[in-house]
Amino acid sequence: MSWQRMALRDFVIVQSLDLDLHPGFTVLTGETGAGKSILIDALQLVLGARADASVVREGATRCEIVAEFGMRPAVAQWLQEHGFDAPAGEPLQLKRQVDHQGRSRAWINGSAATASQLKALADELVDIHGQHAWQSLTRPDAVRQLLDDYARLDTQALRHSWTAWREAQRALEAAQSRQATVQEERERLQWQLGEFDKLAPQPGEWEELNLQHGRLAHAQGLIDAAQQALAALDDDDDSATTRIHRALQGLEAQQHIEPRYAELAHTLQAALAQIEDVCHDLQHHAHHTELDPAALEALDQRLGAWVSLARRHRCPPEALPQRWQDIRQALAALERSADLEGLQHAERSARAALRECARAVTLARQEAALRLSAAVTEAMQGLGMEGGRFEVQLQPLPEPQAHGMENVEFLVAGHAGSTPRPVGKVASGGELSRIALAIAVTTSEIGQAPTLIFDEVDSGIGGAVAHTVGQLMRRLGAARQVLAVTHLPQVAACAHHHLRVEKLRSAEGAISDVTVIDGETRIQELARMLGGDRLTDTSLAHARELICSSS
Repeated sequence: MSWQRMALRDFVIVQSLDLDLHPGFTVLTGETGAGKSILIDALQLVLGARADASVVREGATRCEIVAEFGMRPAVAQWLQEHGFDAPAGEPLQLKRQVDHQGRSRAWINGSAATASQLKALADELVDIHGQHAWQSLTRPDAVRQLLDDYARLDTQALRHSWTAWREAQRALEAAQSRQATVQEERERLQWQLGEFDKLAPQPGEWEELNLQHGRLAHAQGLIDAAQQALAALDDDDDSATTRIHRALQGLEAQQHIEPRYAELAHTLQAALAQIEDVCHDLQHHAHHTELDPAALEALDQRLGAWVSLARRHRCPPEALPQRWQDIRQALAALERSADLEGLQHAERSARAALRECARAVTLARQEAALRLSAAVTEAMQGLGMEGGRFEVQLQPLPEPQAHGMENVEFLVAGHAGSTPRPVGKVASGGELSRIALAIAVTTSEIGQAPTLIFDEVDSGIGGAVAHTVGQLMRRLGAARQVLAVTHLPQVAACAHHHLRVEKLRSAEGAISDVTVIDGETRIQELARMLGGDRLTDTSLAHARELICSSS
């Protein structure tokens, strides 16, 4: 499904425009300066191009662009995956507004969207070939991508393989460069590890050592406190337990008179039981707490060893167990990094995997290069370059790269007998335009977008060649929607539909308008393109002849 509708409000010099578009081949013509590319500029903006305040018509607060496209399954799936509505049977509507301060807002089917989301949809909707398309033919990355697209080649696995090889290569190079210092570092870590192995600090041990040391250091005080407490609680006739027993006897003797005494006696009985438990524990501590100078000395030495090691490693004593673990891990990592044989094996394996993947890409490119060379060469014959030849050359590289084991270059011979040379060294601008057009037409036949746009790519040609270009686009229009901005009457005469851009004068200044023309109006437009603003019987007759011979 193709581009169906375009609506502009206050865009550049367009005040208001609502235009329906149709399948087939459509041309857009108009006088120089009328704004023939205005629809293309607006379309690119609604498809996510960068916006600024200059697109807002002078005197207006904002411009608005709406484009509608037929809904395709791939587009509907994308919309659903990204949270946009995709009603069955309804068109896809893209909308963008830009205010006079350059702020932009966008919508997809009525829901707010970002410019990047519009761009993501663009490749599914429109394929635009600009009037300077030939310039990309001199850029190695663009040329390679064009060939890969023609071959329908996915190079993601190749890029992943290259990344894996480079990581293995960097690891090997780093290990090799560290060989001079790695032994010194290993010895340092081994010596540190020996210190820690000797102490063997365990998690939680520092806290337990301090607790035990405190008990031994204050053993006599602990014993004295236990004995004093026992004496107060249970050792003589004036102890707490004796007094509680007396209180219990008094309450129990009178509880048959006062029931409340029974409750109080029960509470005292519970307190007596708790005191007896405390006395039992105190007796245990008093009998088992010993003065042990040897054990205290051993604890002092252990704690001192902890403090000394912590001081050397500039960390708190309680952090020693983790530091021990860190040293073990660092030494293990160093041993692995020093394993040159293992790293060399990993690098060789990654390189072999990369070369295998790159060879598959090379074979696909070689096959596609032959097909593209033949197809573009054939297209050149009808574009005023009879006997010319186009070649896609693959230039091997000494080392694999992320894009493969070759660079891609386009060579061309403009006429029979000449030696193909890089496209960038072809002298004639007209030849460059025609070569770019031949490539665009050839590669467009395998494109996915339902709408194909040529924006003045026919500059530098004329006569019979222009007629051939028009026929090529008309043939393309049988399978895909084609729109061409052109100044050539021979191209315009081949179109199924004709749009004319006019610059008009109004009270608010110059404005552009786009209208559908047919019949006599179209003949007059072709006559103007043939002979200028002054229409003559000859130019009108020539225009009629062009239409008859082109349809």
